[in-house]
Amino acid sequence: MGDAPLRKIIHVDMDAFFASVEQRDDPSLFGRPVAVGHAASRGVVAAASYEARRFGVRSAMPSSTALRKCPELIFTPPRFEVYRAVSAQIHAIFADYTTLIEPLSLDEAYLDVTANIRGLSTATATADEIRARILEETGLTASAGISYNKFLAKLASDQRKPNGQFVVSPGRGEAFVEDLPVKRFHGVGPVTAEKMNRLGIETGADLKRQSLAFLQHHFGKSGAWYYGIARGEDERPVNPDRERKSSGSETTFASDLVEPAAIEAGVEEMSDDVWAWCEKTGVLGRTVKVKVKWADFRQSTRSRSFAEPVASKARLREIARLLIRSLYPPAKGIRLVGVTISNLEKGSVGAAPVELALS
Repeated sequence: MGDAPLRKIIHVDMDAFFASVEQRDDPSLFGRPVAVGHAASRGVVAAASYEARRFGVRSAMPSSTALRKCPELIFTPPRFEVYRAVSAQIHAIFADYTTLIEPLSLDEAYLDVTANIRGLSTATATADEIRARILEETGLTASAGISYNKFLAKLASDQRKPNGQFVVSPGRGEAFVEDLPVKRFHGVGPVTAEKMNRLGIETGADLKRQSLAFLQHHFGKSGAWYYGIARGEDERPVNPDRERKSSGSETTFASDLVEPAAIEAGVEEMSDDVWAWCEKTGVLGRTVKVKVKWADFRQSTRSRSFAEPVASKARLREIARLLIRSLYPPAKGIRLVGVTISNLEKGSVGAAPVELALS
């Protein structure tokens, strides 16, 4: 039996997706700095156009900070139903080239095109054609990375943004990784990157010099992953059946809250958002978590798990209220609350709720 064929993986990433949709649908925004979000003092940038990014505006940045960096910034409210519809168009294009599609979000996905069902000459040609079709059918640009594993393909898609693509060919992965900062690596978040920097690890080459034992000592179970990616190794397959692990919603208040009634009203609203997702998908959860961000930006969470899924909006609201009450009296003002469900399973939405104690 011969070796398995080398995989051909494409990572497609739409360029400033939410902001680009807004610029497409409102020509007066074209070429101007745009932020999707709300300009209110407690607002947060959900996405920024490339024109805004040149001023240092980034997603998750407070709107007030973004406006200081770019006084000409134009805010547009998010239209998630439109973004989901465009995402569906894009995924329909992907499906013409492979059945192995692993969505990461509305605007990016891995494609395994090893089987080459369209008979194109190379994976690079396949990525070219996909990007051309996305532009023709949606009016939006996409960038792509092409390589023999997911880790390298994702890194490569950032190399020629926006509206470009980059190939990391077999035999070149290890050298490609060596020159990159570790903060760009998938699986290395800001906190881990800072820890690596303190240990003298700033680039892929620095990471490669570390022994497996050293990395496991400092990073636990993730040590083996870091050891592998420093050598351009990633055996994960493209998984079209990757299950969602949770669903949540959160809101930032216009001013810090201390009154229980106002706080609980926010928690109930977020519970209703989560329940709307449950109704749409037919998925229920057995674990409910409430998150609080205090006025000093510290965070607290409370969660409870149950033997049976939470099967009604009223029950979800009740659990979320009881969880938030466990944080009373608030030691300081609350600026954000969130509600998340996890331990998901298909269920009968709207079934009679099973009355379960929180403790």
